[in-house]
Amino acid sequence: MNEHYLDSEVNEYIEIKNDKSDLESKWKMAIGLQQVDNLTPSEYMKDLVKLNIKNEISLDELDNKLKKYYDDFNDSYNRDEYECDFVSLRIMQILQNDMFYLTIDFYKYVHYFLFKDVYKFSGKFREVNISKDEKILNGDTVVYCDYNRIRDYLIYDFSEEGKEDYNKLSASDKIISISNFTSCIWQIHPFMEGNTRTTAIFMIKYLKELGYNINYSLFKDDSKYFRNALVSSNYSNDKLDIKEDNSYLIKFYENLLLGKNNNLKVKGTFVVNYYVSELS
Repeated sequence: MNEHYLDSEVNEYIEIKNDKSDLESKWKMAIGLQQVDNLTPSEYMKDLVKLNIKNEISLDELDNKLKKYYDDFNDSYNRDEYECDFVSLRIMQILQNDMFYLTIDFYKYVHYFLFKDVYKFSGKFREVNISKDEKILNGDTVVYCDYNRIRDYLIYDFSEEGKEDYNKLSASDKIISISNFTSCIWQIHPFMEGNTRTTAIFMIKYLKELGYNINYSLFKDDSKYFRNALVSSNYSNDKLDIKEDNSYLIKFYENLLLGKNNNLKVKGTFVVNYYVSELS
């Protein structure tokens, strides 16, 4: 796929009218997902969201009002609120468009679209190796893909996923396959920032393409669980006899897609240097 084809100026989203309950659940997901980076919206954004849910303003109007609001600050605004506000809005916009491709280019496009207001590197693969101190690992890190191999690993994972025939899988095997694919592309961490939010939205659009009805509001309270489940599925420590554990991600997807009520507040997930943490 030509990346120019995925330029938002070429293929802008098409706004669709939603009922109040659908809009509200999507907004809860869009804003709740920002909690993976401890971001919360501005009070002004909260007011705009209420108006959009009531269908008193469109997303286009909300976009224009939000831009004017931050323009008036002359760069003296709260950067975290700015990121939360605009990325939440971009999530809502990208969900209005049914366009989806199971390709690396579309994965990059999702990152570009969500973060085009925030990062100069939106839609670009990182060019350095990274590590991230994880609270639930007592400061240890998942081993992310070497930046020189990002495209190679993505090519492999997308190729393998493209071979999957979900029509032939049982409900439980579908969840396992979805969990594995999510875990694999997240572990690559192709972007400098925003990998979890990009992966979540990419997977939501993929799951809608597969015909799933999604419990969007699950992200309102459990977005951090989702990220920590991804950590769990990609962390191992031979000295402490800790192996990668996909079970938490599977539980999340069972709740998200199958309406199950798995407990997402599990204690004692990791014991790293005798430190016991909660996954949520």
